[in-house]
Amino acid sequence: MKPDRGVGHYLRDIVYGALDGVITTLAVVSGVSGAALAPEIGLILGLANLFGDGFSMGASNYLGLVSELSQRGVSKDVEKPLRHGLATMLAFMVFGAVPLTAYLFPGAMAPRFAAAALLALVALVALGILRARYVEKSRWRSTLEVVAIAVLAGAAAYSTGAITAYFVR
Repeated sequence: MKPDRGVGHYLRDIVYGALDGVITTLAVVSGVSGAALAPEIGLILGLANLFGDGFSMGASNYLGLVSELSQRGVSKDVEKPLRHGLATMLAFMVFGAVPLTAYLFPGAMAPRFAAAALLALVALVALGILRARYVEKSRWRSTLEVVAIAVLAGAAAYSTGAITAYFVR
């Protein structure tokens, strides 16, 4: 059987980047909301997260794959690690930008956070459906797995923001 060189070949990189992109962006805005900070801070920190963490994830995936190939004595030309790093970075930035779009419009913090959470859910459902196309799981199960991880991370970030704000104020 011929190896898949399309989306399926980069599925690990896409799922890794997209899930972390949504989770960390939602975690940033969850922490900002939990600490009752200004919505502009959510946008600033969210954008910094998208670009800084997106680049870091892509570069780390690239370097990790180069290290693994080197350890196994395999040429990087065989696997094209740069493409895997770019897939991770782009998935992180595209999916991570979805919940952040709620902060591009004026309004109070609570409605923006609710909109960000809803947009994150939409992005996670899309990721779960995409993932299900390539793995032996139903759309529901695949989606439930990515949503559960995101909910736990968001709750941790929100709680951390709220608790920290309580003690520092």
